[in-house]
Amino acid sequence: MTGSLNLMVVVTFSAALGAQYVWAGPINASHHPHPDQARAVHEAEHAVDHAWEVYHRAALGGTIASPILQVEIEEHLHEARTLVAQAQEAAERGDHQRAERMVGEIHIHASHAIEGSKERKQ
Repeated sequence: MTGSLNLMVVVTFSAALGAQYVWAGPINASHHPHPDQARAVHEAEHAVDHAWEVYHRAALGGTIASPILQVEIEEHLHEARTLVAQAQEAAERGDHQRAERMVGEIHIHASHAIEGSKERKQ
């Protein structure tokens, strides 16, 4: 495959992977046993949604600096999604420390994904 065709396959595959997720909607944390944690996890989930949007715009626009960087961005995004599910479970169990730690990690992964997505080709 040529370089541009190879990149197109990766972008298409990435877009398909991103499309499998449901974006975070509004939350009513008042019915949650731990409303503050539920809100924090929900905000982290929105941060991941935003990172996916920034990534998709860059990937579809062909402006991501390299295929290697694209893979790294996708790894951050997938790790963030995994952590969101784990943080939700921790919040439901009332494990405040674990939920807080995971929310912090989610924000780090989302930030790395956004930074990478904004890095342009030279």
